[in-house]
Amino acid sequence: MTVFAFLLLAIALIGTLSSTIFLAISLIGVRKFYAGAAQQKREADALADSQLPPVSILKPLHGMEPQLERNLESFFQQDYPSFEILFALDTDDDSALPVVRALCGKYLQIPSRIMITGEPPWPNPPAYAFSRMAAEARYDLLITSDSDVEVQRDYLRAVAPPLLETNTGMLTCVYRGLNTGTLWSLLDAIGMSVEMTAGVMAANLLEGMKFGLGPTIAVRRDALEAIGGYSVLGDYFSNDFVIGNMIAERGYTIVLSRHVIAHVVPPMTFRKMWQRQLRWATGTRHSRPKGHFGTVFTYAVPYGLLGLLACALLQRPEWGFLLLAWALLNRITEALAIGWGVTHDRECLRRPWLYVLRDLLGFCVWVASYLSRNMRWREGRFELVKGGRILVRDRRGGQVRMRSSN
Repeated sequence: MTVFAFLLLAIALIGTLSSTIFLAISLIGVRKFYAGAAQQKREADALADSQLPPVSILKPLHGMEPQLERNLESFFQQDYPSFEILFALDTDDDSALPVVRALCGKYLQIPSRIMITGEPPWPNPPAYAFSRMAAEARYDLLITSDSDVEVQRDYLRAVAPPLLETNTGMLTCVYRGLNTGTLWSLLDAIGMSVEMTAGVMAANLLEGMKFGLGPTIAVRRDALEAIGGYSVLGDYFSNDFVIGNMIAERGYTIVLSRHVIAHVVPPMTFRKMWQRQLRWATGTRHSRPKGHFGTVFTYAVPYGLLGLLACALLQRPEWGFLLLAWALLNRITEALAIGWGVTHDRECLRRPWLYVLRDLLGFCVWVASYLSRNMRWREGRFELVKGGRILVRDRRGGQVRMRSSN
């Protein structure tokens, strides 16, 4: 029993040390983020409106979502001289169609188009929608954006200028979770604001951006064409990671924008929240297997609890409480410094202790991500295979296989 307790204690100490190092790296990454944001703002403020590039915004839609009208309207309300918005829906009976039609009619001064693209023939439906919209887009700066995000009026003024540099092929934005429902959706939202953002801060510091974040990915058309267009993403689940990875491999720079997006999280039961988290984690495991495995060393609370158990077995509970207290302080610090300091999530300022629960949940999701590769997405069931590609088992009663061309 003593040997077992010492083994548990060793694991707890290693995890406590690694999570502390990760927190330190993330905090240094925050400094880099703010330095880059300040430089981006200075450069953007120096540009006249006539120097700003025209922009095509590509938005795929799929059904109703919380505050959908408000989300979409925030894009029509941009303070920017020249842009268009393209919308793509699978079918003409989609419940989002009346909402977007009304907004297009309300903002007649903003060029906009609605496309009905039909049932996606590719395993990844958004990638197919992006490809169809890009073919119709007028401009060479393309911004793909999810329907469940809300942006500020200066969004385009923040996102577009860095792409004037010819060596900059892509730009992406961090985001905070905006909870619209239950405790479970709140934990999901805090994960976006803190866990996801801390990882981005660390990655940007250590190796620079080599991936994208789905809520906003802005690309130059020449960089997109260099990788073969949106078509190359059609078989992948984590298309945001893949497009950034491919563009970086072509020698282009990827910029992390100063603009922080609000990602709307719908009301969810525990089951729906768990399935959503597991889907993302399993996608990451297949897309970035080494990085995903290393994530286990970034959690803190599980190691604090493990240390408490080990020290109790060794009859030194005071050491265990010290380890647990350190883990809790670690997570609360991260919630305040990242969740409030970077993404400005008010929940992280009001209730930073919630991230303690989220950290424990995140560890459980990480473990579960190694137990299955079959998931549900939209109305279908699919399987992830090597490299993060999607093998669709069933979509609305039909079969869709991975395209052999990619």
